Amino acid sequence: MPRRTDFSALIDGHTAVIEMVNSGEAGVPALNQLLRVVQQALGAAGMAFIEFAPTGGRVIAATGTVEWSLGHPLPTDDPDAICLLSGPRSRQLDTDRLTGRLGAKLTGSARSQMLVSRAEIGGHVVGSLHALYPATEERPCPDQQCVIAYVASCIAHLYGDQRGLPVHVDGPIVAALADGLAVVDREARVRLWNPAATQITGHAVTDVISQPVPFPLPPPGQALDHRLPDGRWLRVTSGELPGPGTLRVVTFRDVTDQQPSITDHDLFVAVTSHELRTPVTVIKGYADTLTDHWEALSDADRQLAAQKIGQRANELARLVDRLLSSTAEAGSGGTPPAPYDLADALRAAVTELPTELRRRITLTAPVGLPRVLGHPASLATVLTELCTNAGKYSPPASPITVTAGADGQTAFIRVTDQGSGIRPEHVERAFDQYWQGDSGDRQRSPGAGLGLFLVRRIVEQQNGRVSLRPKAGGGTVAEVRLPHG
Repeated sequence: MPRRTDFSALIDGHTAVIEMVNSGEAGVPALNQLLRVVQQALGAAGMAFIEFAPTGGRVIAATGTVEWSLGHPLPTDDPDAICLLSGPRSRQLDTDRLTGRLGAKLTGSARSQMLVSRAEIGGHVVGSLHALYPATEERPCPDQQCVIAYVASCIAHLYGDQRGLPVHVDGPIVAALADGLAVVDREARVRLWNPAATQITGHAVTDVISQPVPFPLPPPGQALDHRLPDGRWLRVTSGELPGPGTLRVVTFRDVTDQQPSITDHDLFVAVTSHELRTPVTVIKGYADTLTDHWEALSDADRQLAAQKIGQRANELARLVDRLLSSTAEAGSGGTPPAPYDLADALRAAVTELPTELRRRITLTAPVGLPRVLGHPASLATVLTELCTNAGKYSPPASPITVTAGADGQTAFIRVTDQGSGIRPEHVERAFDQYWQGDSGDRQRSPGAGLGLFLVRRIVEQQNGRVSLRPKAGGGTVAEVRLPHG
């Protein structure tokens, strides 16, 4: 007998999500709540939504038996990504037909049934919605497939309204809906100028109509990058409109974040020069004080100077480690992953943390945790970065909890703080190189924006994944998932 849908629960739950969106709380929180509603109404074992960007897909929301997959990447050349981005928009699959990362990671070794529907807007795919069912139970019925297709369309609508989505800063819907659009004549005078063009350039439609387009144009069918006076970059493309006349359509977008590494290099040099100079200056100052005034200093003063030198030397060592890691293979040093005891490695890593940070940490690692596959030496780097980040974005002396656990697929480490919490639209941007949040005490703990970038790089090279999410009641949860050894 086919399984049935609880339409009453679906309608009530979806109404609550709509009210949530209308009240201003959208993005990832609304998406997660919608998945929970749909999972319950459909009787699914788990739900997941994969957002697709030009660089590939990533699980940005997950519930039930696949909640652990949050943050898992899906490259564009993966066979399952190719399968999801082509073929029927909605379908039912047996997971043994999936041969790439999705089939292997979302479902593990157990064969399952999956309902899939792409979320599309204007022919552009923004993601795919998945409902998982054990293969041993009844097959989903047609009305459940319709529900998945409907919910995928609702999610696409959230993207279309720019309600906190996409979480990838370069997500496809940004290009699809936020591109500037102009139509120009043979003299390159503007005949049409859409609202996004005004937003991107700052030129109102009344200022540009019948005037020369305010940037150079590439030949039809080509693209060029143009730097605006304020330092931002536009990528401009053009093409001829069909029919009589000589009109051209011009599209353009802000690609400042995608510009070559010369800009990144300048930022890197500026920030790291400051970070290097600060601890070196402090170390030199206290060392000179000890050298020049040793006899005049009390034992307490000498002890304080030695303590400050040690603290700043630790900061310097961590920065050098980040810089070396950012230019080399992270974590592994070329050695293959091997099974190791997660609890032992965590306890050892905590002892290596700076004293002030270590005093704030409570570690919970239950007995009997399964062994994990990876590089135990790199775990110290991962934990240091996550705990340092938690300390930076939470009040001084507030507690930080480190919790380890496991489920049927992976072992996990969660680092939880009591800060103001990460904004939902920043849960992916936080892993970008050089990106830093807009809160925290920069004087107390400055940063180059490399920590979380390196954490993700290290973890994913060991077939794991890392994600961030706001904590209910305030604070942020950073979660690392590693495969069983």
